[in-house]
Amino acid sequence: MMPRPIRRGKGLAMDPEQIEAVLAAIEAALAAGGPVDPGALGYWKAVAAVKREPRLVPRFATRIGAIDRALFERRVRLRCPLAVGLGLLSLGALVGLGLVLIGFRSIGRRKDLALLLGSGLLIVSTHDLAHVAVGWALGVRFVGVFLGGKGLIEPGLKIDYTSYLQTSPRRRAWMHAAGAIVTKLVSVLAVAAAVRARASALTIRLLAVAAGAGFLTDLFFSTRYSDWRRFRREMRIARALTRPWSV
Repeated sequence: MMPRPIRRGKGLAMDPEQIEAVLAAIEAALAAGGPVDPGALGYWKAVAAVKREPRLVPRFATRIGAIDRALFERRVRLRCPLAVGLGLLSLGALVGLGLVLIGFRSIGRRKDLALLLGSGLLIVSTHDLAHVAVGWALGVRFVGVFLGGKGLIEPGLKIDYTSYLQTSPRRRAWMHAAGAIVTKLVSVLAVAAAVRARASALTIRLLAVAAGAGFLTDLFFSTRYSDWRRFRREMRIARALTRPWSV
């Protein structure tokens, strides 16, 4: 039986030798210590080509993972080891949950303040914890936690790109979706908790507005730039891999 040809499609116009040349050029640039523009060197195009051709993953995944981590460490300064970051996120979730429980037992402004602060902590901290939990279950690993993200100081996760490439596109997609799904769920539960705790109308409205803003953000922002964009990208790859091969 003849081997299947390398898949060609939208955004994919690189053969293994071209990918090898791109990775070698980036490795040389990193070793030289000067500025590195991965996009200009064709890095993202090479990564896309590997993601769309599973047979290339064993050959290139480890090198791409090492390059990805080196680029990340150059770009992001506010970062910490994964264990430390997950410990802080878990602590934030526990404190948030504790504040919500305190809100149920408090009255007046203390109730409202505890519910608002606790809900905020839970929403922020559980987002990345969900990514990690689902990622670990599906085969994706992580190397650290950092602060940043489009001008905002918010926690983020650095994926181990070697394990990411070694995981199927459909599983990668659901890892990306996990954070957004849990964030929306926690936001809705926060409103329900405030109603059950008989918080003030203002507190309930604020939490409802925050939950609504989260849904609108997913609809108009995340589908273009964040979790849902990555989900759709990986699902497109998964669907493409099930289509007939073409040269």
